[in-house]
Amino acid sequence: MMRKKEPKGPKGSLEERIINLIKKVPRGAVATYGQIAALSGNPTAARQVVRILHSCSSKYRLPWHRIINSKGKISLPRGHGYESQQSLLEKEGILFGKGDLIDLRTFQWNPTSKKKSSGLSSKKRI
Repeated sequence: MMRKKEPKGPKGSLEERIINLIKKVPRGAVATYGQIAALSGNPTAARQVVRILHSCSSKYRLPWHRIINSKGKISLPRGHGYESQQSLLEKEGILFGKGDLIDLRTFQWNPTSKKKSSGLSSKKRI
């Protein structure tokens, strides 16, 4: 069965746009799967973002750990990458609150902001 080809937009294929967006998420900030999909021009492509992170993170050296779900949580199960992702985020200054929740109002990447990172300078746990 042939897969339907994604039409190329002004900045390449959907996959290329997603990869380029993920690469832009700065240290000390996170983005959601849906946010990356919407910014890529296809707000329904959150699962495509997951697929790209799973299959292309090493090849393109993507900061995979900076992409989380829309609830502000790590989606990987404990014992299968959760602890690694949490550790990488904490090393970048991301704080985890009650229930291991990341405050998206504080740490979510805003690509239109002039600031390099949206993270707090304090390393204190919320």
